[in-house]
Amino acid sequence: MSGHSKWKTIKRQKGVEDSKRGAIFTKLSKSIILAVREGGGATDPASNFKLRLAIDSAKASNMPKDTIDRAIEKGAGKGAGELHEAVYEGFAPHGVNVIVEAATDNPTRTGQEIKNIFNKAGGSFGKVGSSSYLFNKMGEIYIEKSGKSFDDLFALAVESGAEDIEDFGDEVIVYTQTSDLSKVRDQLVSKGLAITDAKFTLKPTVKISLPKDEQDRVIDFLNILEDLEDIQEVYSNLQV
Repeated sequence: MSGHSKWKTIKRQKGVEDSKRGAIFTKLSKSIILAVREGGGATDPASNFKLRLAIDSAKASNMPKDTIDRAIEKGAGKGAGELHEAVYEGFAPHGVNVIVEAATDNPTRTGQEIKNIFNKAGGSFGKVGSSSYLFNKMGEIYIEKSGKSFDDLFALAVESGAEDIEDFGDEVIVYTQTSDLSKVRDQLVSKGLAITDAKFTLKPTVKISLPKDEQDRVIDFLNILEDLEDIQEVYSNLQV
């Protein structure tokens, strides 16, 4: 099993503890809008799995129902401006591979902002494909241990169709093929397990280990990227 990263831990803590609720809700609203649009305008989470995941994440962050509903309406074309998905790639300090996913009304502006951050940090902004070949798109499910052992959860996850599982403190992370995320999630729920998050992710196939001072520099860089309003997700292959 692959080891969990310090960056992933910080991201999870940040999502729960970050006091900048407005910025978090903006990111979550954009996820909902894009999920509706990618689903052909389907506003029913029962028939639009990506929307279902986006709504679940919003609820987990205590996003008000009326804010969720407004985002769904915007995604259906009611009062929404242009919103584009954009993906940027590059290298953090010390050669760590990075992929940045954004939702923006101006990809050129957002790309320049990201490029400036790479340059100021001593990293380098890459071309399409410069980092993505080192990542696999997968489903990712977080499960509370709730007193169960890792071995017990491992057995339940494999039985449900999981590809991999990581120990993550009070939780475990279950990885699935993207096409199996909905099925595996529902199987785990049916077994009485507490799902705290489920989403599509990019999992690195090769990880880079660094001394602590260099790790900290990379983590600071990743945090700066993630704090940009247009950024939805930041992935890296940093390994502790």
